[in-house]
Amino acid sequence: MKILKGIAFASITALMLSACGGNSNSGDAVVGEEQEAAEAGVSSVRFAANDESKVTWIGSKPTGKHNGMIPVTEGELFIENGTITSGSFTMNIKGLEVLDLENDPNKEDDMNDKLTGHLMSEDFFAADSFPTASFEITEVKAFDAETMKVEGKEQFETEFKPANAEEFMIENPTHWVSGNLTMRGTTKNIAFPASVSVEGDKVTAEAKFNIDRTDWGLMYGDEASVADKAKDKFIYNTVNVGINLVATQAGDVAAAQ
Repeated sequence: MKILKGIAFASITALMLSACGGNSNSGDAVVGEEQEAAEAGVSSVRFAANDESKVTWIGSKPTGKHNGMIPVTEGELFIENGTITSGSFTMNIKGLEVLDLENDPNKEDDMNDKLTGHLMSEDFFAADSFPTASFEITEVKAFDAETMKVEGKEQFETEFKPANAEEFMIENPTHWVSGNLTMRGTTKNIAFPASVSVEGDKVTAEAKFNIDRTDWGLMYGDEASVADKAKDKFIYNTVNVGINLVATQAGDVAAAQ
């Protein structure tokens, strides 16, 4: 099987219909311009993300798929009255891992190393120039299934097309989260359904959604060419993204200043 030479995260967060102030033509995510970050209330409690936190990705092309993760190196969430009011986290692009290919350091032509290296290159994340990506919350509201619809775009039909947004999203989301996602020097505001749980001194937040990698300038092998589509020589613009945050109580807002 041919190696899939690139899949972008595109690591850390987006979907569909929200008050983001502008739309992309990706079909899956409403993507708007950068918005002002939400501020924590004076009575908010600070939770710090731990090393269980990560962003996952699945990239696809007509001949196969690959998946992996990007570690969250630091992050914080502020909770007031049992719900997230603000927060942010940083992803280590240079820590990106490909999980579906065995890594054999004794092999000169190791497929895992090849794909990882390509994703780090100028074709994708340009990790030497942009070693981190970040996400900061701009709005959080309760999820309403009647008014907040998740609608995915139609994908070019192949055996390995990406999962549509409706298929991929988490079951029973509790909140709709909007935030600024910065990758490769580009910041866009995105929105997605998430499941948030606050239990004692622990917060967990999970989301699964699709983004269009080209919104952040990851253009390698994109779907623009009809001729390439006819030859199955492209990488889907749609990337399936997952966010898994685990945070523990670290103090109040005053302690974080």
